[in-house]
Amino acid sequence: MLLGLDHVQVNAPFGHEEQARAFFGAFLGLPELLKPEILRPNGGVWFALPDGRQIHTGVVEVFVPSSKGHVCLFCDDLEAVLTRAEQFGVLCSLDTRLPLRRLYLSDPWGNRMEIVEGRRSSVAAHGPMGS
Repeated sequence: MLLGLDHVQVNAPFGHEEQARAFFGAFLGLPELLKPEILRPNGGVWFALPDGRQIHTGVVEVFVPSSKGHVCLFCDDLEAVLTRAEQFGVLCSLDTRLPLRRLYLSDPWGNRMEIVEGRRSSVAAHGPMGS
């Protein structure tokens, strides 16, 4: 039935678009996508990930940063991400609790984000639904 993940939307405050371009575009290196014209008055910016998925930012009237729920991206070189974060003044914290290399950071509005090194395969806790 489901085939995969298409996009995630990150909540952001009104007027955040230039900060989104600086963070997701300049810092993370994601190309901006042309948002459909009918949705442009809503605000927000869309970005492409290398695998075809997308990250969207969306305006919420009463914005509260997400300190627990988060987007997790993966990279092939966590050291390069750390170096780039330092160049852009983005604070990161390494997390060594699991046997994988990962860090946490916040977007410009305080939403939590995770970046892991390497791509992981999923292992279902139970058999497929309906089995």
